[in-house]
Amino acid sequence: MTADESVPARAWIGFFGMVFGVFMAVLDIQIVASSLEQIQAGLAATHDEITWVQTAYLIAEAIVIPLSGWLNRALSTRILFTLSCGGFTLTSLCCALAWNLPSMIAFRALQGFFGGAMIPTLFAVIYTLFPPRQQAAMVIVVGMVVTVAPTAGPVLGGYLTEILSWKALFLVNLLPGLLVCLSTWLTVEVDQPEWALLRRVDFAGILYIALFLGSLQFVLEEGIRNNWFESREIVFFSVMTLITGSAMFYRELRIDAPIVDLWAFRDANFAVGCLFSFIIGIGLYTMIALTPVYLSSVKRLNSLQIGEYLMITGLFQFISAFVAGPLAKRMDSRLMLALGLFLFGLGSWLNGSLSYDSGYWEFFGPQALRGFALMFAFLPINSLALGTLPENQVKNASGLYNLTRNLGGAIGIAVTNTLMIRWNKEHYAALRESVTSGSPQADALLARLESHAALLHLPDPSDAALKQLYGLALREAQIMTVNDVFHVLGLLFFTSLLLMPLVRKVSRDAGDTCAH
Repeated sequence: MTADESVPARAWIGFFGMVFGVFMAVLDIQIVASSLEQIQAGLAATHDEITWVQTAYLIAEAIVIPLSGWLNRALSTRILFTLSCGGFTLTSLCCALAWNLPSMIAFRALQGFFGGAMIPTLFAVIYTLFPPRQQAAMVIVVGMVVTVAPTAGPVLGGYLTEILSWKALFLVNLLPGLLVCLSTWLTVEVDQPEWALLRRVDFAGILYIALFLGSLQFVLEEGIRNNWFESREIVFFSVMTLITGSAMFYRELRIDAPIVDLWAFRDANFAVGCLFSFIIGIGLYTMIALTPVYLSSVKRLNSLQIGEYLMITGLFQFISAFVAGPLAKRMDSRLMLALGLFLFGLGSWLNGSLSYDSGYWEFFGPQALRGFALMFAFLPINSLALGTLPENQVKNASGLYNLTRNLGGAIGIAVTNTLMIRWNKEHYAALRESVTSGSPQADALLARLESHAALLHLPDPSDAALKQLYGLALREAQIMTVNDVFHVLGLLFFTSLLLMPLVRKVSRDAGDTCAH
């Protein structure tokens, strides 16, 4: 498509149908997060077992994302997205009808497999359906979906579970999913299937990719719960990750028709764009995981109250879209990216000054900064990574690009959880050493707690005061740990600015000369 061609109305309908389909898929990654206890009760599962409702989805999604480029070329955008959305909708119904934990895990894995194929397919459509002058605006639309949906997931999930039941988390997908399938099938015509690819399928490559990414995702998701390499399962899947990863890279770089074309990383802009996407994934998904845990465990807020905090980020991200879009046409993309990374880092750093008394407004400013920063980072990264690739490489590259963001999130959460356990123990040990019988402050606090317990007519005021002091120390250690994590994330984004010299300037006409 040339720059002066316009997109027909029916294509717009199909595109926004696909956008809503991706919104459902990304939303479902986190929608069960705030309702795991209710699902656990409904399926008679243990606390450790129920986490597989999320893990199964993430593993399947990680496997299919890099395969989506090959599937897109073989089946075409229209057929692949319709099949993916149809499968996602059907497995959503199956999840609502699950009769025990194994059936739920199987259906969630299938749901993740179908949902994961939709995300990179939509990114590729931006650069094959729209002329360069419209691509920036469409990237903003898709960027908002990919970054707002994970934040909205736990909030919507908690609300639906509270007013209906956990089954509503999945039933809510049925009607929209059907409408998206119909709109995609009837209106999306951007390419033709390459059926010849199905006659020379690289089954070994698919197997290596599935085992590599599945094992890696398992290690990242389950490592913290199994004390990492103290677990034989984690050791086994870590070895499996190394072996199958090596085999995958060796095969995919040597054969003529690879399932995943890793040679796309020879393009310096694409490689650097994926690196920044990885960093954005760390920041985005770690914040999504960290903030609700802090608000529920320290502030004792319910899911709806937590949603009021999280909505700040989404609101300012929406506002930033109206600023970042016009600026993208005038500002050097490298400067825009640097500004986005700096603002996200600043928001994270400022969030690292929490105390127990910190409330809504102490969170407001840092979260507003991070939300506003996301579009300033997301828009130039997308254009940098995908905007100058030849059209026949965009479908494959889109899968790799989206995979790096998801891996960034998985690795970021795994490392953060590990560090939090370690730092929490260290902070508690330091507080315990400072709270001694010889400390005037500690003695005064203990006396007040004991007096309060006596007023409540507790049977043993002294013992009650000691237990309360222990709880206060644990709470303060947790707050100090969360502050440390916020500061580390801030430093990560500040440090990422050192990579800016690697970014090659992309002209605004690059889409005309390279992508089309």
